[in-house]
Amino acid sequence: MGKAKLIEAGEAVSHPVDVHVGKRLRQKRTIMGMSQEALGKAIGVTFQQIQKYERGINRMGASRLYHFARLLSVPVSYFFDGYGDAEYAPAEVYGLAEPEMQAFEHEHVSSRETMDIMRAYYRIKNPAVRKRIADLVKAVADEHADTAS
Repeated sequence: MGKAKLIEAGEAVSHPVDVHVGKRLRQKRTIMGMSQEALGKAIGVTFQQIQKYERGINRMGASRLYHFARLLSVPVSYFFDGYGDAEYAPAEVYGLAEPEMQAFEHEHVSSRETMDIMRAYYRIKNPAVRKRIADLVKAVADEHADTAS
């Protein structure tokens, strides 16, 4: 696919959507403990191409994005989650989302500590154990929130 570039003051700059999609790709790949080489091999491209996608240098076509979504077990919309949240009216204004849904804080997801916890969580094979751990974390967070107020 073509280069994902805008021209600003005479120099090429990656488009913000391509950068965001690339960050989401890297985030999910890292959480799953998958190398760039393994992902590239599964998709049929080099690890250098994966690097370019992750940095937003090259944009992905619809079929490539679909392949990544299938391989990483996420909906295609995953790659766009959080993009433009501050720029556009919330979906619930248009009746497209449930009002009680809150925006996810993406900046916390990219911290090393969060990535390590998520990677370890997804290594747990038993879904019942994973659910119990998730319930425990939620309970501890709720208890902390109650005592903090």
